Amino acid sequence: MSQENNKSPFLDQEDSFSNDASSILPSPTMDRFAFNNPQNNIDGAFTDEEYDSVPPTPRIDNTRFEPINTNSNSRKGSLRFKLDDDNIPSSAHGNQKSGKIQSPFLDVHQVIPEDDIFKQPKSPFATEAFENSFDADEVEEDDDGEDDDAEESPSKTKRLRWGTRRNKHGRPKKEGVGRSLTLRRILDPHNKRKHGSHSLRLNSFRKPNTHSVDFPERHHHEESDDEDSNIDLEAEDPKNKKHQQRTIVFNRPLPADYVDPESGKTIKEYPRNKIRTTKYTPLSFLPKNISHQFFHNVANIYFLFLIILGAFSIFGVPSPVLAAVPLIVIVIITAIKDAIEDSRRTVTDLEVNNQTTHILSQINFDSEYHYDNINCNDSKVSAWRRFKKANTRLMVRIWGASKRNLTKEGRANKLRQKYNEEHNITEEPGRRSFDSDIIEASPRNSVDINPFSDDLRKSFQQQRRQSHKYQRSEKTLKFAKKYWKDVKVGDILRIYNNDEIPADVVILATSDDDNCCYVETKNLDGETNLKVKQAMKYSSIEQKITKADDLINHSFQVDSEGPHANLYTYQGNLKYDNNGAEDAQEAITINNLLLRGCSLRNTKWVIGIVVFTGDDTKIMLNAGITPTKQSRMSRELNYYVILNFIFLFIICFISGLVNGIYYTHHGTSRDYFEFGTIAGTPALNGLVGFFVALILYQSLVPISLYITIEIIKTAQAFFIYSDVGMYYPRLDFPCTPKSWSISDDLGQIEYIFSDKTGTLTQNVMEFKKCTINGVSYGRAYTEALMGLRKRLGVDVDTEAAVERELINKDKLQMIEKLHKISNNTTYDDEITFVSSKILDDMLGSSGDEQKNSVDHFMLCLALCHSVMSEQDPKNPKKLLLKAQSPDEAALVGTARSLGFEFKGNTKKGVLINVHGVTKEYQVLNTLEFNSTRKRMSSIIKIPGSTPNEPAKALLICKGADSIIYSRLSKTENDPELLETTSKHLEEFATEGLRTLCIAVRELSWEQYTEWNRRHQIAASSLEDRDDKMEVVADSIERELTLLGGTAIEDRLQDGVPDAISILAEAGIKLWVLTGDKVETAINIGFSCNLLGNEMELLVIKTGYSAEDTNRLGIRFPSGAGEQQVVDTIITHYLGHYFQMEGSLEEQEAAIGDHTPPDERFGVVVDGDALKMALLNPDTKRKFLLLCKKCRAVLCCRVSPAQKAAVVKLVKDTLDVMTLAIGDGSNDVAMIQAADVGVGIAGEEGRQAVMSSDYAIGQFRFLAKLLLTHGRWSYLRFSEMIPSFFYKNVIFNIALFWYGIYNNFDGTYLFEFTYLMFYNLAFTSLPVIFLGIFDQDVEAKVSLLVPQIYRSGILRTEMTQAKFWWYCIDGIYQSAISFFFPYLLYTIGFAGMNGKPVDHRFWMGVIVTCIACISCNLYILFHQFRWDWLSSLIVAISILIIFIWTGLWTINTYSGEFFKAAPQIFGTPGFWPTVFVGVLCCLIPRFFYDFVQRIFWPRDVDIIRECVQRGDFDAYPFDYDPTDPNRVKISAYTSDMINRMSFSSPRRSHQSKKVDNDSDEARNASDTVYEEEFSFSRRLATPPPTPPPGQSISPSKRRSFLRMFKKGSENSSNTYLPEMDSINPIQTEEIAMEDFSEHRREVSRISEENRGQHMP
Repeated sequence: MSQENNKSPFLDQEDSFSNDASSILPSPTMDRFAFNNPQNNIDGAFTDEEYDSVPPTPRIDNTRFEPINTNSNSRKGSLRFKLDDDNIPSSAHGNQKSGKIQSPFLDVHQVIPEDDIFKQPKSPFATEAFENSFDADEVEEDDDGEDDDAEESPSKTKRLRWGTRRNKHGRPKKEGVGRSLTLRRILDPHNKRKHGSHSLRLNSFRKPNTHSVDFPERHHHEESDDEDSNIDLEAEDPKNKKHQQRTIVFNRPLPADYVDPESGKTIKEYPRNKIRTTKYTPLSFLPKNISHQFFHNVANIYFLFLIILGAFSIFGVPSPVLAAVPLIVIVIITAIKDAIEDSRRTVTDLEVNNQTTHILSQINFDSEYHYDNINCNDSKVSAWRRFKKANTRLMVRIWGASKRNLTKEGRANKLRQKYNEEHNITEEPGRRSFDSDIIEASPRNSVDINPFSDDLRKSFQQQRRQSHKYQRSEKTLKFAKKYWKDVKVGDILRIYNNDEIPADVVILATSDDDNCCYVETKNLDGETNLKVKQAMKYSSIEQKITKADDLINHSFQVDSEGPHANLYTYQGNLKYDNNGAEDAQEAITINNLLLRGCSLRNTKWVIGIVVFTGDDTKIMLNAGITPTKQSRMSRELNYYVILNFIFLFIICFISGLVNGIYYTHHGTSRDYFEFGTIAGTPALNGLVGFFVALILYQSLVPISLYITIEIIKTAQAFFIYSDVGMYYPRLDFPCTPKSWSISDDLGQIEYIFSDKTGTLTQNVMEFKKCTINGVSYGRAYTEALMGLRKRLGVDVDTEAAVERELINKDKLQMIEKLHKISNNTTYDDEITFVSSKILDDMLGSSGDEQKNSVDHFMLCLALCHSVMSEQDPKNPKKLLLKAQSPDEAALVGTARSLGFEFKGNTKKGVLINVHGVTKEYQVLNTLEFNSTRKRMSSIIKIPGSTPNEPAKALLICKGADSIIYSRLSKTENDPELLETTSKHLEEFATEGLRTLCIAVRELSWEQYTEWNRRHQIAASSLEDRDDKMEVVADSIERELTLLGGTAIEDRLQDGVPDAISILAEAGIKLWVLTGDKVETAINIGFSCNLLGNEMELLVIKTGYSAEDTNRLGIRFPSGAGEQQVVDTIITHYLGHYFQMEGSLEEQEAAIGDHTPPDERFGVVVDGDALKMALLNPDTKRKFLLLCKKCRAVLCCRVSPAQKAAVVKLVKDTLDVMTLAIGDGSNDVAMIQAADVGVGIAGEEGRQAVMSSDYAIGQFRFLAKLLLTHGRWSYLRFSEMIPSFFYKNVIFNIALFWYGIYNNFDGTYLFEFTYLMFYNLAFTSLPVIFLGIFDQDVEAKVSLLVPQIYRSGILRTEMTQAKFWWYCIDGIYQSAISFFFPYLLYTIGFAGMNGKPVDHRFWMGVIVTCIACISCNLYILFHQFRWDWLSSLIVAISILIIFIWTGLWTINTYSGEFFKAAPQIFGTPGFWPTVFVGVLCCLIPRFFYDFVQRIFWPRDVDIIRECVQRGDFDAYPFDYDPTDPNRVKISAYTSDMINRMSFSSPRRSHQSKKVDNDSDEARNASDTVYEEEFSFSRRLATPPPTPPPGQSISPSKRRSFLRMFKKGSENSSNTYLPEMDSINPIQTEEIAMEDFSEHRREVSRISEENRGQHMP
């Protein structure tokens, strides 16, 4: 390419920027324009040759490139597109001068009659005919002289804004252009073209394979009339009240059917804007909470029944009131806990409801004009609401009184006030309180009318307003500051910049010249990028509303659909006065609606009318009701309680039966000591005996169990909150449990459903790499690359450290070279794109061609965008970039860092500071990005080099690589350059980067003006405006010349890949449910290692091209609808890859199947396909089975309701524990639907935290929350609950044995205080401390060996068998505890006074001692953690028995038990009986546990042996493998864990490429914490399915018995690599030469990545 033709068209004639001293330079001239093509013209229709350059989806085939002209190296722009004369209207637009206020959406050269500026409404409410008054003659008349004035008259930048168009189901509509059939029909209406030439074009260019998945907006099935395409998927939603249409009026009367004829007030009732996310209110707390406690805990009903029985003296309860105390205490403590949990939500609700906004109010009542919002009836307040308000006021007063009298600050203020009154001291009033601003007038004045208005330019509407009968000299209306809770339907609001939207509001006017506003939806979806909303044309163009009094002359009504949860659709209609004629109408769409929860950004103010409030707003409809969750073990506890009821019924029935039979016998001692019977007959005596036994044995169903559980869960919640390992210092936010009662569920989670934006990612985009003119720039070591290298067996920590050191050095060199070009150092700290090589090329080291290419590329990034800038309040020299997309901000920010600084927008274009010299570039048009187009373009005016030379225009287009490659010119692009760029983009995508392509097209001024004329016609069209605008935009965005591509990293949160990897090893499946687009979700999937490069993605969508169907080998029935397409493809995937049919039998089998999914497959499904999959029960079942078989599931473009539906589908069908995690309001429904909901308290909003069960600061903390605290909690409760039943069985069955000898007459064996203190003092502490402090392994081991978490997924720790064995153990030990003392006292003993000591209470002391000591030691034996505290607690519990017996019996209050202690403890037979009895109780269980752990150990038993041996000593106590700042651990120590886990999935990946014995395979990473020990799994646990590439999963144990013996030198195993020693090697013992050798290995591996960048 010649030197002259390579230069950027944006460069000035002088190479030195310092030659021009002006601060604002003119736009660049054309003498440096590289794409000169004098043959450019616009043809009306494509010829056959030209049509080949308009491909839908090309594929690369170098053999199909046209021969390249070797005589010329230049890449000239080919402008071969021209309109056909038939398609060009005969008129051309002119520049008519008018005093009318022009719409910024209309070109200044075109004027449309006032009555025709509004589009015909498409709303279903528009019942009246709307006549199309568009006059072609007027257009023709107005268009005269456009060509003459187009170049000379400065025009504002015209933004071609249109949002993503969606149908009623929220799906994006078809693109209508480009790669579909639409353009073909327009350009070739007779369909003369054959498929041959088109197929040739398909193979012209090879598009880069960047992991993108094509989800076409329309497809060949869409034209079918299948009935399922018309199914309204929202019809069955009970929240969907779309059919309940409403009319909202302003300055006009309500419709007749809305008015009560008697009162004249409206009959419509709308929800208040006051919201409540709490479970309880002050009124509903007591009845709702108490009913919940009794209905969800069967035991509470049982204890209440016993208390009622005890109130009757016939059953012999000594103190019925005392018997009721335990239940009362339990209910009160539980209620207090629930109140504390719910109080946080109450505080949050108060904060939200008492935020302020500005509501239109009348302040001058002397005016003839009167304003009142008649849409709501304020006078109609129900008695119930008055009662609630009175209670609220009472509660506030009680709360205030409590603060004044019970708090230290309140008492101090009270004393200060009393002192001031006594000494007549008057305090000076301080600053006005917050409340005073609410009552008084707003300090913020309404915005005045434009002071630059000119009477000569006033429109007819403005003149009519001045002549209105309401002449006013002072303000009549104003926007007063009020609370959110005061907002009502029909209120007019003014919302200021950075304010949050209080309700769903239709935009009437904005402060922006374009009548648009920018909103941030971070509270909804966690995204910080700005989104554009449009004001209504009626109130923003011809009758512009700028202040409150402007509304006096407006009269309109809004016909709105009813509330529904769909965030993407809204249909309404605005009717307004039309100069006294019939009302004009304007359609209202979702683009005109501001949703509650959004925040206004970069817009001074917005005025709008409220259409939905409170529970009717879309965000609240998606939120759902806060559920009351109960843990799985609590639900199962009811089952075990019922089993105990059955057991209790049996022994009570036996007691009553025997006692009744006993009363049939005569001649017994009873006849001499009892005068008659209690009930009169033996049968009734037996019945009374039954209830007496029920009261006697009532603790068999322990009431203390529930209070113990509450104590333990409260303590566990405190420990979770106090864990510094889950503290996020950046936000000063610890892990916060909000629901204390479900901590054990954290240890049984099998499925995690995660949002993407703000949950897995930081929503921060960083420009990392780019390719320009075939040269790749940039150095980065991304998370995805790190995961890829880790799977290859590389020590990524060492490699990452080396790479980052080199990157830092390169960055310093880059900044140093950058300062040679520009002295601006303001943005040096924002540099994320590191490449000193690009600075060398900018300085000309690679020649002028590459220098101009780099400058041209960077300038394109600085020009083609919709970014706005504002001054940084912290640094006045710095500008903040505000973008609709974080990608755009990253692109513009990188260009700024390299010296191409975007400084701001002007009326004509943008200001760019190029290396210290500011220039203004005129932006003629901006065709903005949406999800349908997937690209955006800017058209820049390039003046001629001389006054006589005509100007030209340059189209800059950026978009997805698949889109840009399909629009490239076939003749003006170098195939070798395209191939190189494609290869670079594929490499970028492999590293997990998001890729975009940049391309340009040169336009002559005639071509531009002709296109602009058609663009204006489309923009002013009254019918199908969006379709026509897209067609016109598509016609210009073709025949592009490729400049290069960019690669941006969507920064993951710290430790996300490691956390996901560890959770996967623990057996937890992760599904990503996101509202983001498919391509973005897939890129993040690769970045966080959820997707692998070798994984095959099974794509489910509603339409497939012919190419897709051929590749898949599947045919869809002709005329198949979307639902049938989805069902067919899911059935195909199941049968082809997994040999399944999706039957009910397979679903039943899947319920108990917890095997790991297949690592080779992942599912990607979009929102439309998901709707279809969930609609039909058979399809739903197949979809679930398919997803269960795949390792990764990505659901994209899903609504909040769909997220919740997916969670419920998995939870209810598979009977598994689920967890949902998110950070935005769109995640609330999913969080509430899951068993456990986790909210991330990110910087993008706290909406999810409000409704969550646990709140964390970062996603990586989830690993520790589940694998450490969750598993501990599950293990503790799994041991505590059966132990509690066991200890109660011992004591109560001992009473049963005693009943044999007294005919079950209800006589107590124990002194009454023993019955009280058995569960309260004798045995309570060990089991409580077991549930609070027990740990099988340390926290670091739980994270290093995550496979031991699978016991919770399989639920092997808490089973029915375990429960019954503990009960049998208790029965056995109760027999020992009773019969040993019984046999001892068969022959009575005499005391020192000669009296016998065989009293039943005396015997009961020995029974109590044996039972309690055995019970406490039994619990200690089953406790994993033996330390001084656990031993002390057991010792104290045992001593309490003797201490209480001694203290109580020395007091005469003990009655017949007086002096019992010295008599019993002084008896020689007491101590041997207790000792032998305890031994006999514990020996069987001790022997069983010993044999089981030696010959049939569990996984955790093996790990505990490894811990005892010291294998984990090298790791610090607080080691967290997900912490990016963790200490470096020796690879030798990590290898020790590798050897323990021979069946790791990570090692199985390596086994395909390297030998298991090689050092490269063993030294994979210092964070390799490997697979579970399947060789030690019990017979009841099925062995895990071996990963692909591994034929068997070893299950034998014999060799390991020798291996794990200390000092063993001959340990070996068939499946383990041989090792000379198993002693742990500490970090300090590693030889330095080994590190040097490993470092050299890393250097060799990454040589190709950094070879060309080495300094």
